[in-house]
Order: sequence, then C-alpha cells, then structure tokens
Amino acid sequence: MTGNWFTETLHPGYGQSIKITETLAQEKTAYQDIAIHQTRALGRVLLLDGIVQTAEVDEYYYHEMIAHLPILAHGGARKILIIGGGDGGTLREVLKHSQVDNVTLVEIDSRVVELSRRHLPGLSTGAFENPRANVVIADGAEFVADTKECFDVIIIDSTDPVGPSLTLFDDPFYKNCAEILGKHGILMRQAGVPFFQKEVYISAYRKLTGVFDDCTFALVAVPTYCGGHMALAWASDNTLYRKRSVEVIAKRFRAAAIVTRYYNPEIHVGAFALPTFMKSALDFA
Repeated sequence: MTGNWFTETLHPGYGQSIKITETLAQEKTAYQDIAIHQTRALGRVLLLDGIVQTAEVDEYYYHEMIAHLPILAHGGARKILIIGGGDGGTLREVLKHSQVDNVTLVEIDSRVVELSRRHLPGLSTGAFENPRANVVIADGAEFVADTKECFDVIIIDSTDPVGPSLTLFDDPFYKNCAEILGKHGILMRQAGVPFFQKEVYISAYRKLTGVFDDCTFALVAVPTYCGGHMALAWASDNTLYRKRSVEVIAKRFRAAAIVTRYYNPEIHVGAFALPTFMKSALDFA
C-alpha cells in the first residue's frame, strides 16, 4: 500500500489501484490476512491475503449469478451447501428462494464471517440470522469428505487456488462433492478470470469432467475482478439442467418472486455462451 492507495497485483505484470479512505479492520488469522477498507470508488472492500474478494458496489453481479443459475436451473433444490462465502453474499441470494429448506455454509475462517457481519452488513442483510441457515466453521474439503448429508446444489464460493483453498481444487474434493450430490445435483464454483487465468479454468474443467457427465462454464463480468469475465464452473450428471429454455427459466423466476439487480432469465441462458478462445482451449483440455 502506498499512501492511501492499495494496489492489487494478482496477475503478473498487471494490477489495479484502489483509493482507500479508511481501514475498518485488518488482522492476521491462522489462515490468512484479512482487511476491510472503505474506498472512494467501490464502497467497502474485503481483501484476503491482499486479493480483492468482494466490493459493496458490484458484489451482486457475482453473488446473484453463482446462486440463481444452479437453483433456477435445478427447479427443485431444497438443500444447498455453500463452501466458503463467509462474507454472506451468496447465502443472502440463496435464501431468497422460499422453496429452499436449509442452507449449510462451511467457512474455514470464523473471522471472515465475524468481520463481514460487523463491517459488511449490507452483503448478508441478516442472512446469518435466518433460521434456514446453518453456519459451520470447518475445512470445506474435510466437511464434504465426512458428511452423511446429501445436497441438491453445491456452491463453492472460495478464493483462488492458494492458501487454505488449495484442497478445494483437488480431485478427491470433487469426487466427494459428486457423492453427496448424487445424479440430480449441480455443482458451481468460481474458476478465475479466463483472460489471465487460463490454467485455472482448464484445470477445473479437466478435473470436473473426470467426475461429472456435463461440465462447462458460465460467464459474468464483475468490474472489481480485473481482467474481464469471470468463469463460473458448472458440473452435473444431468445434462438437461443447463439446457433449460429462457421460457422455463422465466417461469421459475416469476414464481420465485425474487428481486435481482444483475441476474435475469435472458442473462441466465446467455451466460453459457463461451467465447471462441475458451471453447478452443476446452476442446484440447
């Protein structure tokens, strides 16, 4: 950090600078460095190990897409598992669906949850207090390996494959996810920014195709995540889920009666259209 400016250099030779007006929280936990800053352009921003995780001004782009894509495509999801997501944004969006009976959120670092509840209340908007929410402080990989529960949708809202998130990108983790999803579940996870992180989405694709019958990506362009579109990996054994028509998704969206600022049925269907450079890379993955 230089003066009141923080520079994120997640990608070699490229970065973004954000003007900070106040530091609200900053501490080192057993797992990572956590910081929450008030900024002039992005509102409050959560950083883990110096990498921007979410910002108040555009968090809904990502959280709405990673939550509503699988839930509305499934059509009957009642039990949801979120791995990571300690800021509460994904939990908030999932709980908008009244047909969801319960949501288990597994976060490895309790301080992410505690500091987000205190300094980023607009992300969770009371989701942590919802009686349908069950917050478990544990390692996500260990949880899916040990749990006897089954889920309709698993959303992996983790950091990039570094530090405590490394095991969430391994083959055993995906195999365990498939076990607790069964033949009619959907897994969705963030898989990096394709323009800069080709190896991340290709690796995810290779590992997921070794476990699930139908794997692809949906795209969402989040201004805070520099580098263009973010890839959301999609995996299921049911090949029909991602082929839902806009008419079917629109009917479910209206029935759910949820309010969104980014997601809509047309965005849902269009998000699965991949640029040629991604399709070509996946052909040889």
